[in-house]
This record gives sequence, structure tokens and C-alpha cells, in this order.
Amino acid sequence: MKKVFILTGETSGDKLASKVISDLKKINQNIEFLSVGGEHLQSLGIKSIYDLKEITYLGFTNVILNIFKINRKINETVKSIIDYNPDVLFTVDSPDFTLRVAEKVKKINTKIKTVHYVAPQVWVWREGRVKKIKNFIDHILLLFNFEKKYFEKENVSCEFVGHPLLQNKERSKIDINQIIGKNKALISVFAGSRKSEILVLMPILLDFIKLMNEKYTDMTYVFHSTKEYSDLIKSFINETSLKNCEIVSDDKIKSHILQKSVFAVAKSGTVSLEISNAKIPSIILYKMGFINFMIVKSLIKTKYANIINFAANEEVIPELLQSNCNSKNIFKHVSNFLEDPNKIKEQVSRVQSILDKLKINGSSSELASLSLNKFL
Repeated sequence: MKKVFILTGETSGDKLASKVISDLKKINQNIEFLSVGGEHLQSLGIKSIYDLKEITYLGFTNVILNIFKINRKINETVKSIIDYNPDVLFTVDSPDFTLRVAEKVKKINTKIKTVHYVAPQVWVWREGRVKKIKNFIDHILLLFNFEKKYFEKENVSCEFVGHPLLQNKERSKIDINQIIGKNKALISVFAGSRKSEILVLMPILLDFIKLMNEKYTDMTYVFHSTKEYSDLIKSFINETSLKNCEIVSDDKIKSHILQKSVFAVAKSGTVSLEISNAKIPSIILYKMGFINFMIVKSLIKTKYANIINFAANEEVIPELLQSNCNSKNIFKHVSNFLEDPNKIKEQVSRVQSILDKLKINGSSSELASLSLNKFL
């Protein structure tokens, strides 16, 4: 049996990894797996050596405060990988964690092949990382075609496989009327997949909904959550008198809810691609601590937080960041869209033309699995 160790660092990476591994299992049954993963990899029967929550930190100040714990976790993970002795270490996203582990593993055992999925965003900041990466990563799988030039310039073995969230999916029929009341317009709300994000955004989002309820009486707000944090989101809602908020954590139901939504309000991240691919108009939010923001601001070299806006080199999807991320601004933008169907139509049309340039023909997770299989 060949062996693959899958290393993720957060929920989005766990989800992306699971799509690739699911396809890999179809073409090669002669593999056993071990991971640092979450519910998506575990749904494939793949054990995680510890709970993913133990390494999910957000922001520079949190990393500084937890530096010794993080270093212990890195060393513990490296030891587990070396003991497992896989043919391939498959690292997914979360580069500040996964690539540090991969570098240490490679120094100890050069025979372990290292394949990284989801390139660090060197087009946003720290382009110099590419020179370092080529010393310990054997192959890197890219989500976007424009990333190739950064890695090919340094002769890093790379391959554009596309983004799984941009794949066309076959959808089973689900009656969401059992979950959401009939004759209600749905607005999908994404407060983040990390506890720290949820703690910051939930009070703002709930105040936004209160403002919306003063103007609209036929809206239901559906919070898309991971199973891990649905209770946390529920606790915030329970502290209000709001009766038109729901929470969903099942991926299939979330997908159907999104398709039926008239609008989406989302924390900046990969979910924006999923929203865009579903042809749902949206706005993007992000807020972090002042110190973290000043550090990030000094390092980034792009003026957009959203990949769609970056690719378009203009703000196609409104970004409400930092002080602009407040309930009144969110209400203003959402109501402006809802009152102007032409504005919605224009955004959806522009976004689709941008997505067409980012997509590939076929299945990106299949391409990634075929590439990974070559190293076994």
C-alpha cells in the first residue's frame, strides 16, 4: 500500500483536500491515508491525528501570543509524519503552518515527496517566499492560471488545475421549504469559518439584520456555518429578539440555500468564489484588530481583498473593510442592490465574465488527483 499524509490547517483547506482525495480514491485504491484534517476528510474515513481547532489561529497578534504552542504543534506534526513515513506529504493551503511543517519534514527525510495545493498568495504579498519554497516542495498545484508566472520564474515545478469551487456540480433535489418558511426571500450570510472571525462579525451582522427588518418584512437570513461553530452562531442569535434567522451547516443544504438566495453577505475568503459561481450578487466584509490590520496593510501589494476584484483590477464586488465594515454600511449597500435590479444584473454579468477566465474545462479536483497520483 502507498501512503499519503494530508496536512490541512483550517476548514477551507479540509474541504478542498477532501474533493481531491475523493477523486484520488476512485483512480487508485492502493493507498492508505492519515491526516491533520476536519469533518470533510473524516467523512471519507480518514483519521486526523488531532483536532483541527488546535492549529486554527487568525492574525499576527494571535500567532505571536501562541508562538510556543504553535511551534510545539509543528514539531509534533513533523514527528507524526516522519513516523508514518508516507510516500507523499500532501499539504493544503494555510502556508504559514503547512509549509513550515513540509520544510522540516523534507530536511529530515528527502525521500518523502511534497506536493502543495493552493499556492501562497505571493501575488498579494511576500513574493520572495517562492525562492524558499522550491527548496522543499516538489510540486505545487495552482488554483489560478495567473499564478504560474510567479513560480515558473523561479523554476518551481507547478501546474494549474483550477479551483474546485468553480466546478459545475450535479445537485440532488432537496426541499428547503422544510427548513425555511415559504414565500420568504432568502439572504445568505457568511460570518466566517474561524471563531475569531465569528466573534467580530456576528454583532455587526445581527445589527444589520435589525436595520433590514425595519425596511423589509419578507426576508429570511440564513447563516452558513461549519458544524463546529453553529452553536456559537446560534448563541449570538438567541441573545436577540430576531425571529427570521436560520443556521445551516450541511454542505448540500447550504448549496441549495445559496442557489435560492437573492443576495449574499460574506466574510472575505474562498466562499466568495462559490457565491459568484452560483450567480448570486454579493458584498464582501472583513474586519480585524488594529495592530493586525496595520501589519497587513504594510505588507500587501494589492488594493483588493477579493479575488474577483483582483482579477478584474476594479471593485466589481463591494468590499467593506475595517471601519467601513459596520451595520449601517452593510444595510446601505444591500438595500441599494435590492432596490435596483439593473445593479444586480450588472454585477452578476461582470463577475461571470471574470470567472470564465479563471475556470478550466473539466474537473479541477480530478486534475489535482491525477497530478498527486503521479508521485505515488
